[in-house]
Amino acid sequence: MIIMKADATEEQIEKVVEEIKKCGLRADVSTGAYRTVIGLVGDEGKVSFDHFAVLPGVKEAMRVEIPYKLISREYSKLFEGAGESMVIKVGSIAIGGDEPIFIAGPCAVESKEQLFRIAEGIKKAGAHILRGGIFKPRSSVHSFQGLGAGGQDEAREALSWLGEAGRKFDMPVITEVRGETQVDLVSEYVDILQIGARNMYDQDLLTKMAKKGKPILFKRHFGAGIEEFLSFAEYIAAEGNKDIILCERGILPVGKGKNYTRYTLDLAAIPAIQKETYLPVMADPSHGTGRRDLIFSMSCAAIAAGASGLMVEVHYDPAEALVDGPQAITPDELKEVIDACQRIHQLVASGKADEKG
Repeated sequence: MIIMKADATEEQIEKVVEEIKKCGLRADVSTGAYRTVIGLVGDEGKVSFDHFAVLPGVKEAMRVEIPYKLISREYSKLFEGAGESMVIKVGSIAIGGDEPIFIAGPCAVESKEQLFRIAEGIKKAGAHILRGGIFKPRSSVHSFQGLGAGGQDEAREALSWLGEAGRKFDMPVITEVRGETQVDLVSEYVDILQIGARNMYDQDLLTKMAKKGKPILFKRHFGAGIEEFLSFAEYIAAEGNKDIILCERGILPVGKGKNYTRYTLDLAAIPAIQKETYLPVMADPSHGTGRRDLIFSMSCAAIAAGASGLMVEVHYDPAEALVDGPQAITPDELKEVIDACQRIHQLVASGKADEKG
């Protein structure tokens, strides 16, 4: 990255950007309160850092040795201040702000009536954002693939229900994009795009979604390490979209662990990731456990670990849900989760305030 002097002019900054482009790379320009930092995106082996170091207005040219530099604290603290985190605004909702944000709704949209009934319930429970799956990635081709599997017209209709429910109950909406062909359509209707765990490695999908300029909730693959997770989030940031919400949703259990939980919710990853990046980190206790009787305890634990919020699967009758019924809770149970998590957040926040005092 190239650190500009505090008094560097716009012309000097533009000259540096031009020189970067001449090398066949792209420039990520971040302007903070005191200085501008320019990140180089691409194969840095083509670059002579000595050349950039002597350009007018340049204070320092240096290498960031980690593969996720654009979203790293090492990069961001030079223009934001050490320890600060990004707040991602979605309408009136602030993700990564002072209060935890709760995303809730059905794993799969089954009908308009079902969606609206659940949306009303989660709104009363205190949720902030409505989720609903239209395109469902499934392990078996014989399982329900979501209403979007019925074709373009059916997908558009289901997406319109999601948007309508969000407007009626005053909540932003989010849904997962399963493939590149769905990006344009889904972007017309939702406020947040979701990349599921199975698609974490799909570089083309990440790039295309990033270019839409909408916030992206990015889930960790169940077999990915933290460095790998952040490195693929970097693909989104490299397209100029840093409105990335990271989501821990569980990793593969060891041994016979799958007999007890669907995945292992890696709570230690939350504070570990927060030390590496300024992006907000949420948790998905539904996929992380696969058991509705564990949602409450693991939700509380995730907030205590510092999560910026939760994504929880909710259905008014989990036994009748077409997808992932065993890990869904009711709206009344969601209210209990939210109330408890808010109290825990306040307790943790007051403890941190006492430490600083």
